Amino acid sequence: MVKKQSMEINGLTGLDYYPAYLDRTDQSRLVDTFRSIVESAPLFQPVMPKTAKPFSVRMSNCGPLGWVSDVNGYRYQPAHPVTGLPWPPIPQSLIELWSSCAPQAPEPEACLINFYTPGAKMGLHQDKDEQTFEAPVVSVSLGDTATFRVGGLSRKDPTRSFKLASGDVVVMGGEARLCYHGIDKVLEGTSTLLKNGGRINLTLRRVTPPSSNSG
Repeated sequence: MVKKQSMEINGLTGLDYYPAYLDRTDQSRLVDTFRSIVESAPLFQPVMPKTAKPFSVRMSNCGPLGWVSDVNGYRYQPAHPVTGLPWPPIPQSLIELWSSCAPQAPEPEACLINFYTPGAKMGLHQDKDEQTFEAPVVSVSLGDTATFRVGGLSRKDPTRSFKLASGDVVVMGGEARLCYHGIDKVLEGTSTLLKNGGRINLTLRRVTPPSSNSG
């Protein structure tokens, strides 16, 4: 049984950390599953709205909705921006993980797939493009260890950092649902899970209120 570590950030509750939630076998199975997903929904390079500056990560999605960023803004949409095809379904193993970590929440509608190569990072941001914030965000780390930084509801709030290793899960819900957070650094060579190194981050989200979708 994985022991949950509940953290208070700037007086806010709702951030739960599950170290080594997935064992090596489960991690490998999940990597194989996502290799097949990106065959039909290839990784693409998102860019910042207005400036078109590229992110340092490549990404894809699975689920009824997928998050994209381009010159027109941030949004969720039902199809891949390059292929135009619907996103593949979220794997059952991740649906079960969500049900275990967020048992009271309706099923997720989006799973963001971010791939970090050495040198890639993600600046402090809030996950606020969803129509509802009642469900948590559930994040799964695979591959190289990353330095995760989290703060409060303002970008100026103090932050704290801790390392996320392969198989770790973080849940941001309740008061911490809209906390600023980001990835400062990927520690190259800290995992042998991915043949060529790097880090995969899977982020499960509920996008619409339960009443607007039977999912």
